[in-house]
Amino acid sequence: MDFWKSRLENLEIKKNFWNGKKVLVTGHSGFKGGWLSLWLNQLKAKVVGYSLSVPTSPSFFETIKLDQKITSIFGDIRDFDSLQNVISKHKPEIIFHLAAQSLVLPSYEFPYDTYSTNVMGTLNLLESLKKNPSVKVVVNVTSDKCYENKDLSIPFKETDPLGGNDLYSSSKACSEILTHSYRTSFFDPKKIDKNFVSIATARSGNVIGGGDWSNNRIIPDLIRGIQHQKMVIIRNPASERPWQFVLDPLSGYLQLAEKLWYDGKKYSESWNFGPISNKTKPVSYLISKFTDEWNELEIKLEKNSIKESKYLKLNCDKSRKQLGWKTKLNLDQTIEWTIEWYKSFFEGKNMDIVSQNQINKFSKLNYGDDVI
Repeated sequence: MDFWKSRLENLEIKKNFWNGKKVLVTGHSGFKGGWLSLWLNQLKAKVVGYSLSVPTSPSFFETIKLDQKITSIFGDIRDFDSLQNVISKHKPEIIFHLAAQSLVLPSYEFPYDTYSTNVMGTLNLLESLKKNPSVKVVVNVTSDKCYENKDLSIPFKETDPLGGNDLYSSSKACSEILTHSYRTSFFDPKKIDKNFVSIATARSGNVIGGGDWSNNRIIPDLIRGIQHQKMVIIRNPASERPWQFVLDPLSGYLQLAEKLWYDGKKYSESWNFGPISNKTKPVSYLISKFTDEWNELEIKLEKNSIKESKYLKLNCDKSRKQLGWKTKLNLDQTIEWTIEWYKSFFEGKNMDIVSQNQINKFSKLNYGDDVI
């Protein structure tokens, strides 16, 4: 019993670690970046956000009034001088890099913007580390779509080949390769010296939760259909994805950063964060749960005109065994928490309080059925 107690205690995010830490979050105006910034603020970190202006209205950023909690700076990750000035001025110790063009469909329409943001933006961040010795840890958040996907329904491990059948996926694979190259060329974890920075990449995706209003994402599309009583077009109802609640992978990023801080030589690698592979569900499963809750939701199935993989699963054994990370919510709970957030929004509740309550509730949960 004492063994399991100490084991579970080791899995938790350590509040004392984050208290007073200077943290930069790129992409803080987005969905995941906003939730991460709120959580870090709750952990009493000194958070600076650097991002393009708020991408949607409404947005998670606006509903929780994030600009009143952290130092929020609007700027372009592709602007090296601007980014360099922010890092030099605020001297972060830890950087979470989430700024990205994060959708598949726009990558077909705007390939240049996708690559310049996801690849050159990453390059700008990595290059800025050379002149900013305050930075000790960097977690580059890429995507579960960075792998070469042949639709074999086999969970991807961190050692599997990178690729991408669409421009978004390939740009994230490029970001992974670039990070690896910079790490081995300039911040080699085998040569710890005064210039050493612990750098890791985190691969997750298909994250859902309250506060996402992005275009061409399943949950925001369903919410808009409910909000405006419009038909929702679904492209790939049979596609299986590793759906997970937003706080689950974010907890992994936080735990990874802690590990990097204390032992960068061991943890400066790539890491998968997702539900266990036999827990994946098709798009149609999410739709059925939402239509059960909102009967008026009208759905239309439409054949997809672009290439998207049918199967996408992650093997997260490495994160579970070496980081001690686990998911806390199963898919039904994930959907329940997501619906709860949006219902609170529609009812005009204080979404800052609702969101912080979800973080508090999540932090107190035991781990789910894929724990040990």
